[in-house]
Amino acid sequence: MLQCIARKQARMPAPPEHFLRSRGVTPNRWISRFVFSVAAILMAVISGCNSEVSSAQLDLLDLAGRQINPFQGAHAKAAVFLFTRSDCPISNRYAPEVRRLHEKFAPRNVTFWLVYPDKDESVDVIRKHVQEYGYNFNVLRDPRHTLVKMTGARVTPEAAVFAPGGPNGRMVYRGRIDDRYVDFGKARAAPTTRDLEQVLEAIVEGKPVAARTTPAVGCIIQDLQ
Repeated sequence: MLQCIARKQARMPAPPEHFLRSRGVTPNRWISRFVFSVAAILMAVISGCNSEVSSAQLDLLDLAGRQINPFQGAHAKAAVFLFTRSDCPISNRYAPEVRRLHEKFAPRNVTFWLVYPDKDESVDVIRKHVQEYGYNFNVLRDPRHTLVKMTGARVTPEAAVFAPGGPNGRMVYRGRIDDRYVDFGKARAAPTTRDLEQVLEAIVEGKPVAARTTPAVGCIIQDLQ
């Protein structure tokens, strides 16, 4: 992201030398305009950087070792990617909630993918984990972290939601499943906000969804770059 911003910043033209004098504006008005201009530029730059990341070549595998692009030929209202690992206690405690969300939204044309980003987790371990926790939807391996980089995921469990738009869709949410966990080892008896469910409800009901992120609590994804 920083490299992308630096490249775009280098292409920005310098402001006119006599900007204030030629336009007859006060310093305060100039500062106000400058702040708004910088904000607009940053938004455009960030948008451009995100499109560069999202167009990257995906390198994802199914459990048979075949390369797969989950965005290709997708016609769902939304695609949910849930990053997990077999030995993360927080991920495993969320299994009932993940199954509930799948049962609720899969019939409403929402696709769910379980993503294992740890390159050291074998296919046999993943198969056993999927069976033990009753996951009955698509499974992906992301050993090269191409989907991790595209979404910005940092921990397991963490969700990324894509709505239609562009070759790889448009990411509208990344973060926690809900707010049950305040910190690692510190949890509420029950969540007060079900973030992922709220986003999916809005999408399937055809409501506008602004892109947002929330902090996720869980096990750090190894070998992040």
